[in-house]
Amino acid sequence: MSNDKAKLAIIGAGKMGEAIIAGLLKSEKYKPRDIQIFEIIENRRKYVSQTYKVTSAKSIGDAASFADITIIAVKPGDMKRALEEIGQVIKKGKIVVSIAAGVTLEFLRKYLPKDVSVFRVMPNMACMAREAMIVISPSENTAKEKLELVTSTLSLLGRAIVLDEKYLNLATGLVGSGPAYIYLIIEALADAGVRLGLPKDISIILAAQTTLGAAKMVTETGEHPAKLKDMVTTPAGTTIEGLLALEEGKLRAVIMNAVTKAAERARQLQPT
Repeated sequence: MSNDKAKLAIIGAGKMGEAIIAGLLKSEKYKPRDIQIFEIIENRRKYVSQTYKVTSAKSIGDAASFADITIIAVKPGDMKRALEEIGQVIKKGKIVVSIAAGVTLEFLRKYLPKDVSVFRVMPNMACMAREAMIVISPSENTAKEKLELVTSTLSLLGRAIVLDEKYLNLATGLVGSGPAYIYLIIEALADAGVRLGLPKDISIILAAQTTLGAAKMVTETGEHPAKLKDMVTTPAGTTIEGLLALEEGKLRAVIMNAVTKAAERARQLQPT
């Protein structure tokens, strides 16, 4: 492994697999030669390999043999087959990372040699823009240097934190599914702008940048969102009128319920 950069295999080049590849290449620490993919859907395989100039391996085993870190980005139902193929070829000291919702470390370990480091990870689609929130859960007795390597590699895609596995399904409802809820809010803000007379393309830019700016204020100041909300809300002003409408519509409860439902679904996805 040169310059502390791990060679990567992405098993499953769907939307999340592509987002990871795109983000790593945008970081400029990774070049196409550092990444191999395996994808069974032919048109998808061709699209990703041609778009990002990465090698498409002939088998899961070939991709895993190439890599220091094998990232499994397949659906939970396809996980067993992928693990069985990886388990046959993977060498001592290598790393396997699963981003499949609901698939436990215990399930992953069952199909892999004991001397392979195993991680369960929940990223989100913002990997593509290198602004993802990524939650990492290592299996027991993972060496410190392996955890540091996985964390530093995934940190190229955004912000990575290590959490106990008991929080992973809960984080899935927030981190994995959360961007969809934010897109819905951005769309609603933009539609409101159109309703008031703004052109749609301008309204989308205004809504998206406003959302981005609000999020950055939370991450960069470290202030509680409620305090930042109060900074925007002047007495008898425009914002408090809008906040009243949101409270009347129970927006807060609706979002909390959405995250809870998604987390419950993640728990149901564990393969047998």
